[in-house]
Amino acid sequence: MRKFGWATISPLKRKKHIGSSFEDFLKEQGIFEETTTQAVKRVLAWQVSETMKEKGISKIEMAKRMRTSRSQVDRFLDPNNDKVLLETVQRAASAIGKRVSLSLEE
Repeated sequence: MRKFGWATISPLKRKKHIGSSFEDFLKEQGIFEETTTQAVKRVLAWQVSETMKEKGISKIEMAKRMRTSRSQVDRFLDPNNDKVLLETVQRAASAIGKRVSLSLEE
């Protein structure tokens, strides 16, 4: 314990997760893959939604461009729905003038 004027500070106890990454924590909890999948889908939905707003593309117009229904567009844009086919992601990207880029990493 150290005294600094009126305050007494005790040394910090070493905690298990100090210094480890959030990724390591998720792996230890057994939820890394699920969490990563949800995060990627939410980011994709957000990016598509923001681009639609910037370009003035309605959901009805998006559905026409994707050759699908508006309800399918709603499901794609729903950040809580992580069950999306890669083909749907590709069609959505193409409909807003973007392309999809995927890679495998270590």
